[in-house]
Amino acid sequence: RLAYWLLRQGPEGAEEIAAAIADLSRSMVRCSVCCDVSTTDPCRRCGDTTRDPRVICVVERPQDITAIEGAGDFRGTYHVLHGAISPLDGVGPDALRIRELLNRLEGIQEVIVATDPDVEGDATALYLVRVLKPLGVKVSRLAHGVAVGTEIEYADRVSLMRALENRREL
Repeated sequence: RLAYWLLRQGPEGAEEIAAAIADLSRSMVRCSVCCDVSTTDPCRRCGDTTRDPRVICVVERPQDITAIEGAGDFRGTYHVLHGAISPLDGVGPDALRIRELLNRLEGIQEVIVATDPDVEGDATALYLVRVLKPLGVKVSRLAHGVAVGTEIEYADRVSLMRALENRREL
């Protein structure tokens, strides 16, 4: 579909898109603080003095920040790992931006691990807990379970299991 759409745009349209893509890759840098992809270093979030610098939310990918920001309530800082531990794919802790996270821990009260709720995300979360806990940092993980608006009878087995494990007192 994309190829046909490009063909309908004519040569000028395709060239404009190619130039925009080339400009995009040339104008992006990695934030030296949080490792997000940005047009500035530090990125606008790391430069935002209204954010709580004592809390870091660790995510796998830059686009995960967009999802969390869309929720509208988190006002801490972020750290992007650029992946997750996946031994089957040959990705170990050294391939991620964990060293940069460890260098940011001075004055940090809590690290929120917001990795995906899959095998790789869980492995990454467990590794981070094992590394961070001895350093005296509070480590928490996003709750998992039944999504809001879902009927329990239609929830999958793993989501129900996690919902039961992550239950809280009312």
